Formats: sequence, structure tokens, C-alpha cells
Amino acid sequence: MTDPRPERRRAGGLALLGPAFVAAIAYVDPGNVAANLTAGARYGYLLLWVLVAANASAVVVQYLSAKLGIVTGRSLPEVLGAHMRRPARLLFWAQAEVVAAATDVAEVIGGALALHLLFGLPLFVGGVVTGIVSVVVLAVQSRRGARTFEVVVSGMLAVLTVGFCAGLVFTDPSPSAMLAGLVPRFEGSGSVVLAASMLGATVMPHAVYLHSALSRDRHAAAAPGTERRRVLRATRWDVGLALVVAGGVNVAMLVLAAATLQGVGGTDTIAGAQRAITAHLGPVVGVLFAVGLLASGLASTSVGCMAGAEIMRGLLHVRIPLLLRRLLTLVPALALLAVAVDPTVLLVVSQVVLSFGIAFAVVPLVAYTSRRSLMGPDVNAIGTRVLASVIAVVIVALNVALIWLTLHG
Repeated sequence: MTDPRPERRRAGGLALLGPAFVAAIAYVDPGNVAANLTAGARYGYLLLWVLVAANASAVVVQYLSAKLGIVTGRSLPEVLGAHMRRPARLLFWAQAEVVAAATDVAEVIGGALALHLLFGLPLFVGGVVTGIVSVVVLAVQSRRGARTFEVVVSGMLAVLTVGFCAGLVFTDPSPSAMLAGLVPRFEGSGSVVLAASMLGATVMPHAVYLHSALSRDRHAAAAPGTERRRVLRATRWDVGLALVVAGGVNVAMLVLAAATLQGVGGTDTIAGAQRAITAHLGPVVGVLFAVGLLASGLASTSVGCMAGAEIMRGLLHVRIPLLLRRLLTLVPALALLAVAVDPTVLLVVSQVVLSFGIAFAVVPLVAYTSRRSLMGPDVNAIGTRVLASVIAVVIVALNVALIWLTLHG
């Protein structure tokens, strides 16, 4: 008779996957669409290296976030709240909420744009519909549990992956230009600002905060020793697989724009890019792109709301029902849609705002996961500590460069 235990172990390993796929939605939200399409249409393959480097960095950052939640049984906001005095906690919460607001603006606007492209709905009405659907998705999490929510969000991730990658079947990217795009370089201050926007769209602060909470809730019961090592090993696979999917989607969007939109007029907006994609690759590809954008907006706005609630709970010890928070955080995005500000510009600017918040999430994460007093035997190894520190320094340096370029025009 065949021993069933290996099958049970494999099933158990698969059952440990999921939290990273929820966090990965943040890496393919509508802000990514705007930043990646803009980069490809303006600069071709020039900034492809930014996406590759940012996604590789995100694998390290998201694993450390998950590890913190698993080992300590607390999310990053909770650990921060426990180690900060009240004035510092309030200031940290304020910047984190600004980042969360920028995230929500991008996600609601992306959903509204998709509904406009698919059905001709006015942007404001599309924003309202996006908000209503996100409330339904959050209700699934509240009533059916985290596992069902993970399945729903992972399904949306699959839909947007097909939607954003379908166009590559009908394009002919230049392999030599793609290889050249892997060499780090810039072309003027505009490319630096756009690179910071792409970084802000890829390494997402709210995904760092939320992933630690998702892993805490799923795996914190794992006992130290063999069981925890098994969970951490499964978490590495979870993070790696989820971000390979998200990173592949981001690269696909930039390559699609570089191959089909560079030099084409009117592609400086998502709506213009979608029209150009439709004209060059056919209406089916154009519709699939819009469907991908809709799935991206609906999933990411729900995930962003969960992150904001965890930030408030961990830093201020205040718990607001998710559905009420969803309704409150809709207001800024709907207000911007009501005054008819260019939605694509709002998306790119929101990603620049996010890039300022990355350091506030990544630097403490690296510091805390490197403390033996907090992490015990699961403290970061020296190599991990060095690599994570380099990532944090590069992120901070790029943001300083962004500030300087912004102030000096």
C-alpha cells in the first residue's frame, strides 16, 4: 500500500500558500498600469531594469514582512506601535494614512477608468460602482473568512494577468532592446521621476504593512522549531510565486507599450493607450486590457482598505469596521473624479507619493527582523541583513533624488 503521508504533506504545503497572492495585488494595481505604460510609451525599454530590480527587491521585502508576522505574532504596525512613544506613533500613522489615501485614489480611479472604457460610464459613476463592488468583496472577507477572500482575490489576479498579457501574443518585442533595457541608466530628470513612480507602484508600503498581518493571522500559531521552519519555507515559495506573477505582468505592460505605443500620439493617458492598443492589436485585446484594469482596481481597492485598517489598529489601537472605513476612504477619490482632474496624471502622482512612504515601511522592517531580541533564532542572517539594508538605502537615495529634482524643476 502507498504511504499517504507524502501526499498529505504536499497538500499541507499548498494549504500554506495564499497571503502573498493577496499582497501581490498591490503590485499590479492601476498605478502600475499608468506608470508602466507611460514608461514604455515615452522611453521604450529604457526603464525595464527598474521593474526587474524593484520586483527582486519586493521579494526580499515581502518575505521579511511575512516572517515578522509569523515569528512575532504581530503585524509591522503593531510592532511599530509597541516600540514608539505616542507623538512618534501619531506622526508615523499620519504619513502611513497619506500613503494609504494615495493608494486608494489610484485604485478607485483605475476601476472607474475601466468601467468608462468598457461601458462608457462617467468617471464619477464608475468610482461609485468600484466602491460598491469593493464593499461586497470586503463583506466576503468579513463573513466567509480569510481563505475565501484569498481565493476571490487570487481569481482577480488571474483575470488581470490574462487581460494585461494578452496583447503580447500579437506584438513583436525586440530582444536586443529588451536586453539593453536591463542596463541601469536614465535619460534626463523625467526618466528619474518616472522611475520613482514605478518604484512606488512596485514596492508598495501598504503591501508591506498588510502582508505581516495576513501571515500573522494564518501562521502565527506555528510552534518554534520544525513546524515554523516548514511554514517559513512555504512562505518563501508563496512570496516567490506571487511576485513572479506580479512582476511578469508589470514587465508585460512595459514591453507592450514599448513595442506598440512608443512614438504614437495620444498614448500619455490610459484611455489613449487603450485606444491605441485596440487600433494596433484589435478590439478583443483592447477589451481584455480594460477587463484587466477593472479586475486590478476592484481587487486592489479592497486590499488597500484592509491595509489601512491594520495600520490604524496597530499604531493607534483603534479598530474601525472595514466596511465603514471603505465608505470613508472613498470620499477623496470620488472628490477628485468629480472635479475632472486627468485620471492618468492622478495615477502617476499617486505612485510618486507612495514612493515617499516606502522607506518608512522598509527601514523599520529591516531593523526589526534583524533584532535577535525580537526574532530569536529566526533573526535575519548576515547576508539577508546586508541585502535588505542595501535595498533600503537605494530606496531612500532614489526618493532623495526625486525630492531634489522636484524642487529644482
